[in-house]
Amino acid sequence: MLTTRREGLLFLSLVAVLAALSVSGAPAALRQKSLEPAPRYNGTFRIKGFLTPFNQVFDPAAPSHYFICEQLYDGLVKFDAHFNPMPSLAEYWTVSDEGNRITFYLRSGVRFHNGRELTADDVKYSLERLVKNRPGNTYYQYFTQKVVGAEEFWQGQASEVTGFRVIDKSTFEIRWTRPYFSGLYLLGMFYCKILPKDLLESQGRGFFNKPVGTGPFKFSEWIRSPRLEILGVALERNSFYFGKKPYLSTIEYSPHFTDDQFDEGSVHLVTVTSERNLRKRFQVLENDTLKSFFLALSCDIPPLNQAEVRRALALGLDKPRLAEAYDTLPFRHSVLDNYIPPLLPGFFPRAASPFTDPDTAKLLLDRLLPEGGRKSLTLTLLFASPRTEESSRFARELERQLEAMEIKLDVRYLRRPEDILEVRGPYLKFLEYNMDFPDPENIIVPLYHSRSIVNERNARYANPRLDGLLEQSEVEPSWEKRVGLFRAIEKILYEEVPAIPLFSERVRIAVLPQVRGVHLPAMGFIFLDTKDVWLED
Repeated sequence: MLTTRREGLLFLSLVAVLAALSVSGAPAALRQKSLEPAPRYNGTFRIKGFLTPFNQVFDPAAPSHYFICEQLYDGLVKFDAHFNPMPSLAEYWTVSDEGNRITFYLRSGVRFHNGRELTADDVKYSLERLVKNRPGNTYYQYFTQKVVGAEEFWQGQASEVTGFRVIDKSTFEIRWTRPYFSGLYLLGMFYCKILPKDLLESQGRGFFNKPVGTGPFKFSEWIRSPRLEILGVALERNSFYFGKKPYLSTIEYSPHFTDDQFDEGSVHLVTVTSERNLRKRFQVLENDTLKSFFLALSCDIPPLNQAEVRRALALGLDKPRLAEAYDTLPFRHSVLDNYIPPLLPGFFPRAASPFTDPDTAKLLLDRLLPEGGRKSLTLTLLFASPRTEESSRFARELERQLEAMEIKLDVRYLRRPEDILEVRGPYLKFLEYNMDFPDPENIIVPLYHSRSIVNERNARYANPRLDGLLEQSEVEPSWEKRVGLFRAIEKILYEEVPAIPLFSERVRIAVLPQVRGVHLPAMGFIFLDTKDVWLED
């Protein structure tokens, strides 16, 4: 049986130790911290939104402004700065039945913005909503094979997901079809927020005209133009929030705020979109994300069906130049040599990352290919439509590097993902992958499992040993042993190179100097914890 109470006891012990320190005996760093200005309550924090046009439906289970959803709603669990699942609406949980059952004990006294108390019925309804077969819903795939009864509910053969069980009003249980120890990572994601069952049932889509959650901020009003067009949203502090209360009184969010307003100081945070945002008086913060980029290789088409050829090709690529070619003002890219993002707990940047050596790559390819095979080789670089300026720059840089190895490159844009099945010659598929939850399973299974649809439409790679290790990882209860299984999987991928890791994404944000308490969130800036943010006079 696993609980989170131990973490609470450790935290209380740490607080006691810190309280025992006198100011005179405290380290210099603590004394310096005491001289910093105390956080100031109130103030309106204005953010230039991340998406345009402005979507007025703040539904965590639909394409939305997830930053707003993070302020309005909570999930059962949340992530700390290192992707560890932590209590949120669930005060603690227990795992039993050899990992087949997880029981959540809800915090007492948590209320929605309209004053009604949160219950386990709300949890069941919100999670079943993710499994329901309705237009645009893709989240069902994370539950149908994992939760007892989810497949039948999705198929319309059952009126409920039997594996989502209300024990009493403050206790909720999930029964997995088999032990699923990464389930907590799934439940901590933005789409697993808990919404009020009664309001959604009575109001339908109209609920999102004035959404209600349990989050630290609540809906206040729409920001409108003089012609009454909705341009953004204003949120106000939830004074009855169950956790830490926000310092800010109001958040105003709109993608229609301008750089001019940022320059003059009436807007506090923007995504870097122009050189003006990079002026020295502004703070420019860079935040890693879980978006990774690869070149998937056609593992079923000669000569890329040979692992030795794929390794030689990877050796000849200059990744820093490819990353630089794909950079834009809002997004920078860091060279990636790992198949599993090293941001995840237990994974680290590859110590002996490969260097670039096109001359050695040419010698290896000459040994591996028939006489003159390298010089007659033409690879097709595949992108998803539409063509963009950064994809064109990347293609030109890759073409230059392959020319150094005397390999020709054609470029093609696919209108549909399934069009790749019509490509007959050897190809390199530019693959952008954004993880849906921070667990290595969520990148290895879709990209490299032999029966994955994503793999079928990219590398078409198959390795029975890798599939077997993935099956072991699904039921392994030990975190340390499970990490070891994924490290073994990554070792296979280093050897066989079904895809070449290229780079990971970093987002650049500009912030006014008077904004304090901005901490880089592990999940990216859309998950910014605004409870810590305050505005200095």
